[in-house]
Amino acid sequence: MNKVLDPQGVRPEGLNDRENWEGPASDGHVFRAGELDLSHKVILYLDDISVSFDGFKALNKLNLAIDAGELRCIIGPNGAGKTTMMDVITGKTRPDEGKCFFGQTIDLTRMTEPEIAHAGIGRKFQKPTIFEHHTAFENLELAMKMDKRVWKSLFAALSDDEYDRVSDVLRQIRLDHEAERPAGLLSHGQKQWLEIGMLLMQEPRLLLLDEPVAGMTDDETERTAELFVSLAGKHSLVVVEHDMSFVEALGGLVTVLHEGSVLAEGDLATVQNDQRVIEVYLGR
Repeated sequence: MNKVLDPQGVRPEGLNDRENWEGPASDGHVFRAGELDLSHKVILYLDDISVSFDGFKALNKLNLAIDAGELRCIIGPNGAGKTTMMDVITGKTRPDEGKCFFGQTIDLTRMTEPEIAHAGIGRKFQKPTIFEHHTAFENLELAMKMDKRVWKSLFAALSDDEYDRVSDVLRQIRLDHEAERPAGLLSHGQKQWLEIGMLLMQEPRLLLLDEPVAGMTDDETERTAELFVSLAGKHSLVVVEHDMSFVEALGGLVTVLHEGSVLAEGDLATVQNDQRVIEVYLGR
């Protein structure tokens, strides 16, 4: 029998496996973690989200919809609300007003950060966080093992399927030739790819990526664009970025934030020619 969260949305004590718990959405519907209602083809919907810090409105009735499998870029000047937006999505910051839905029924504003991660949302910060004294292969293995929430399994041998899964992700992030190299000896760009691979090991449905190509060489930036394009479809990606050439290489829709709200939206050419965007961002 499945265990259920209490009416306040609190996980029962001692229940860690996300496949064995359920919880109520804001409309009373009970969902299983890992079950995602994409009947309207929208994986993420922010509805009138507002956040204030000491009187400063970081987000001001922000509305945003991301389709399943979409690769969306978010741009805007410093202070536009990009980081706060991702903090709200991942549960780090609670909005003063509004709702944030993952699929049709999962209200992220009622969940903790670990629950949101377990539900299928992965976030990568600008600075890579990896185990530098472990090999690239071991980093991916650890990411997979931690997802199981059974620490003793860290000492168990990989099954053939698990080994193949790690190998597949290594190829996907183009580190298959660096599998036995200590992560601390990888280049900056390779460390970024490794952390993305660690997220992929957890099989997220939505990836939030904060300035992923900062500090990369031109070649690494190009290869990162190719990687993200290849991930779109199976995963949904929201990329916060300032590098317009990288944004152009990704293609797709671009959302411009300004003063906590959506200022403009469209393909890159459209937003680049928007006079409002030029005045508040691109023209500076």
